[in-house]
Amino acid sequence: MICSDPIDAAVLADYWLGALRGGEEETVEEHLFGCDECGARLREMIALVDGVRKLASEGSLRMVVSDAFLKRAEEEGLRVRQYALPPGGEVQCTVTAEDDLLIARLAADMSGAKRVDLSICDGNGVERLRLPDIPMRSGASSIVYQESITFAKASPDNEMIVRLVALDEAGGERLLGEYAFHHTRSLPGPGGW
Repeated sequence: MICSDPIDAAVLADYWLGALRGGEEETVEEHLFGCDECGARLREMIALVDGVRKLASEGSLRMVVSDAFLKRAEEEGLRVRQYALPPGGEVQCTVTAEDDLLIARLAADMSGAKRVDLSICDGNGVERLRLPDIPMRSGASSIVYQESITFAKASPDNEMIVRLVALDEAGGERLLGEYAFHHTRSLPGPGGW
């Protein structure tokens, strides 16, 4: 049966998170009780979020995390390998088979920045991936970036440059910091991408 008035995905997400007001929540619940299609979409959304949460806790995603996330990971017995760099910093880095999370603490003066992107570049400085509008506290002095441990364990020796870039309302960019990572493969095997 096709729903004639499907619930917007953002509203479903807010419902699942308990972020709707009383009347809105009741309206959504009433619709879900009578609509298998919207109920199925909600179940798919929950499964997707659970999958992303699992990947994040396994260290498989490239993302910005909080200190609370790291503290919880360490309390759960995960081994966290961390590198802290100032703007313009470079580090020789690696991972071992025992590492569960790979973290880079990137220091930068982000005062006045409304939006910050994290740009991941190859060793030549060519951007390969951008994490737009990363979460940050106003006036923060650093961000905590989680590199994919799965990717890092499989990588051959390589170089990666990470940039923090502030964007203004007109789309202009201002470099907040650039950080160079010189990865040495420490696991046996050929390594590959």
